[in-house]
Amino acid sequence: MPNDIRPKTGQEALELLKQGNARYVESLSMTDPCMQQRPELISDQDPLAIILGCSDARVPVEIVFDQGLGDLFVIRVAGNVVAPSQIGSVEFAAEKFGTKLVVVLGHSHCGAVTACVEALINPEQNYTPNLQSIVDRIRPSVYNLHELATANGQDVDADELLESSISANVRMSVSQLKHGSRALEDLTTSGQLLVVGAEYDLATGKVLFLDN
Repeated sequence: MPNDIRPKTGQEALELLKQGNARYVESLSMTDPCMQQRPELISDQDPLAIILGCSDARVPVEIVFDQGLGDLFVIRVAGNVVAPSQIGSVEFAAEKFGTKLVVVLGHSHCGAVTACVEALINPEQNYTPNLQSIVDRIRPSVYNLHELATANGQDVDADELLESSISANVRMSVSQLKHGSRALEDLTTSGQLLVVGAEYDLATGKVLFLDN
């Protein structure tokens, strides 16, 4: 959205959402194939993949993967971290709909991982208790990388550490989904569910799928 029409207040933002929804409802009567599928979506859903992604507004999952209404079961949380509510959401989709694929989607320039890296480089960094809880969930994936980076006594390259940490955080979330739930572990072990990690590049729009 151009800066000259960006909302200046919460009320203006709300009005833009209302206008957007009105355009969406009007489009339901059009011949767009995606909209024609809408009646069948009311009674059922059959997503082809479960996406655990970051809340970052620059990573719109359905657009990134060019998917339509009902195609993806999307769970978004800052830093694509894994907590009980996220595990439960994945369990629900995998068991209820029989979805066979889970993708943990991280992305470049992730603010949540950046906050964790900054907290390790500068221990005096202060966050709200709730934001700190997200940082703490990311910290294990970043800590060893930080220790290795500082082992030789040199200054840490924050950009390099961030890039490595984003991948490490995705891999940790994949592992937590595979092994943090008996239900998901049984599904992955039996080959009924595939859990993979991926990274979205904000600059190019490309998604790189990580090795299992």
